[in-house]
Amino acid sequence: KERTKDKVKDIARDLIQLYATRKKQKGFAYTPDGYMQHELEASFLYEDTPDQAKATLDIKHDMESAMPMDRLVCVGFGKTEIAIRAAFKASTDNKQTAVLVPTTVLALQHYNTFKERFRDFPVRVEYLSRAKSAKQTKELLEDLKAGKIDILIGTHKLVGKQVVWKDLGLLIIDEEQKFGVAVKEKLKALRTNVDVL
Repeated sequence: KERTKDKVKDIARDLIQLYATRKKQKGFAYTPDGYMQHELEASFLYEDTPDQAKATLDIKHDMESAMPMDRLVCVGFGKTEIAIRAAFKASTDNKQTAVLVPTTVLALQHYNTFKERFRDFPVRVEYLSRAKSAKQTKELLEDLKAGKIDILIGTHKLVGKQVVWKDLGLLIIDEEQKFGVAVKEKLKALRTNVDVL
């Protein structure tokens, strides 16, 4: 019990330091929605639920502010579409997006969904997983560093030392509760002035 209490205190202290640092940081203020953002949202096959519409507006408001976003999205369904809209907003301002997921299967699912939604738009979506060969991974990481990839979806490999972003603007974490302490510690290095969803 004592060790657990100490660990909880350490985590709380780290979180307080992270949020204090983020409060002082100046983030990137995204431009208001352009016609391409409206086109993407209009191409959604379903009608937004009231929760989806509110979450989308709140996220856009946060992204257009100079303070780094920290937002948790809890809606019944449709979280992926909300994430897609935020990632697109980032890419229209030439910022990269990392989509961190807990499993390889989910990474591939999200990759297919994002790829399909951006089919008619100039956005390059890729995914990083152990299913890719060493050569494919090396090429992908070179393109990422050069800024040729707008959105990269992957598991904890995204926080590896070899992953270098040209201009990361948005970090989307799916099912954050499924990530261990080690991954969360590595995320802190990415998080200080990056918008987090």
